[in-house]
Amino acid sequence: MHAKDVLIEAHSRIREEVHATVEGLGPDELAARPSPDANSVAWLVWHLTRVQDDHFADAFGLEQVWLSQDWEKRFGLGLSRHDTGYGHSPAKVAKVRVDSGEMLTGYYDAVHDQSLEALRGLAAKDLERVVDERWDPPVTLGVRLVSVLSDDLQHIGQAAYLRGLLQSAAS
Repeated sequence: MHAKDVLIEAHSRIREEVHATVEGLGPDELAARPSPDANSVAWLVWHLTRVQDDHFADAFGLEQVWLSQDWEKRFGLGLSRHDTGYGHSPAKVAKVRVDSGEMLTGYYDAVHDQSLEALRGLAAKDLERVVDERWDPPVTLGVRLVSVLSDDLQHIGQAAYLRGLLQSAAS
């Protein structure tokens, strides 16, 4: 198995978890937060998708799906066009509300499709290409892709845990 195949497999599992986590949750459950400073399922899934969209687009020279497919307008969050959720205050977390889980999965699926298309075209040597020189050492494509994967896994785990809390409280 090649590195790109591992990355494709890992992202496919994240997609499965995104769908399983939001399935059947209504708008209030998606927006619920266990405390005023905590994140919601909607925010966690939106954020992990925004980071993947932003970072893949930058690394592969693509346009963000958020902008190219009008997801920014469909969500209508009132945030900056390029906002990914990084460093959000509790008030900004509260702005990430959706009418259904389908909004979140629709956006995630569109980003997932673009991400997999980019990954399918990878050669092993591409992973060594520097994509961000603002760090010491500079960040390679391989490191950036693992960073996105790590972030996505953490946030979908948090969202799934929060879903469990919400379901426990409701029963």
